[in-house]
Amino acid sequence: MLDRTTPPAIRPMEGFTLAVPERRSLRNGVLLNVLRMGDEDVVRFDVLMRGGQWCQEQPLQAIFTNRMLREGTRGYTSAQIAERLDFYGAWLDLSSSVNCNIVTLYTLGKYFERSAEILASLLKEPVFPDDELSVVVNTNKRQFLVNAQRVESIARQWMARSLFGEGHPLGYLKEAADYDRITPDALRRFYEAHYHSSNCTLYVSGKVSEDTLRCIERHFGDTPWGREGAAPSVLPVFPIRPATEKRRLIEKPDALQSAVRLGSFTIGQLHPDYARMKVLTTLFGGYFGSRLMSNIREEKGYTYGIAAGMVHYPDAGMVIIGCEAANEYVDPLVREVYHEMDRLCEELVPSDELEMVKNYLMGDLCRTYESAFSVSDAWIMQDTAGLPDDFLERTAAAICTIRPEELQQTARNYLRKENFLEVVAGKKV
Repeated sequence: MLDRTTPPAIRPMEGFTLAVPERRSLRNGVLLNVLRMGDEDVVRFDVLMRGGQWCQEQPLQAIFTNRMLREGTRGYTSAQIAERLDFYGAWLDLSSSVNCNIVTLYTLGKYFERSAEILASLLKEPVFPDDELSVVVNTNKRQFLVNAQRVESIARQWMARSLFGEGHPLGYLKEAADYDRITPDALRRFYEAHYHSSNCTLYVSGKVSEDTLRCIERHFGDTPWGREGAAPSVLPVFPIRPATEKRRLIEKPDALQSAVRLGSFTIGQLHPDYARMKVLTTLFGGYFGSRLMSNIREEKGYTYGIAAGMVHYPDAGMVIIGCEAANEYVDPLVREVYHEMDRLCEELVPSDELEMVKNYLMGDLCRTYESAFSVSDAWIMQDTAGLPDDFLERTAAAICTIRPEELQQTARNYLRKENFLEVVAGKKV
């Protein structure tokens, strides 16, 4: 008989492995990464174009170029694209980041050929129609105007401005007039510069058949496509000029609560101490049982939720702390954040707390990368960040061996209150 009064033993995870894609070079030189995983007849196909928002001539140019691909091509109208993808049970996701634009197709394996024909038309012959562009731009502009009144959006933008400075793309404060300057010609210029086969990497994941691979070769890898002679995109380098003042207050007199952001530059993902810093940041404010949540939410009741996390860009890594609170709680809340930083610098973390955080991180890692599509996400992340193939596995191995003394030294090195800048958006008290 099973004794249900005794819980099962808790065993630490022994390791983490990530499925490795099969890499093929197509006839036109495009790299194809193949992840054959899963039993369902579903395929995900990602087309990654280098460049992104750091290569644009004007704000929003990269985002709208990628977004407008599905609004009409020489072979299909926007209505035909939407109708046919819906008929085949396919779905498109168009995303843009600082260093790349990604077009993702989800489709049934048996309809991959027909869905891929549409995707090839989107990538090779978009027309950026003016009527559809006006609708898309106006819709996004209205959403921007709504979000621009929210204190959390204001604080997020000004935190980036405080850290990177006015001349850096990440420090730019987006405005409504940026939407009015988006034209079909601006999108065509960005498209011609960055959407071509020599600037492209492909990922296919799921139940991938040989027919699927032949279809990809035929539509995307047979001959060069895009502007003839175009070279791969190179990310420009921008100077980083942090603000000199410790705190910036962006007043919003009618705000019922304030958004608080604290930020500091930190080490990059290739640094030897990265895994330790990841554990430290998680323990500090990266999960529901963190130090910040236990103190500022559970004990003090200053906020409903507060979080800390690491954010990485091609030229910088940051620790960002964020929350919203009643206007009168801003100063005591910030004091408690710094108090928890001091504790991590001065006191050893108890072994049981550290083990809980390590188990949380390892479990989260396994949950995050358990399916074909999420494994594809992992490889795209490593690719776009310039990380080695064994990055996640080495990080997982390092997490499992971290000791309290190492965590304390990491806090002393990289989590110091004097290095943090503050942004408060809300009503001045």
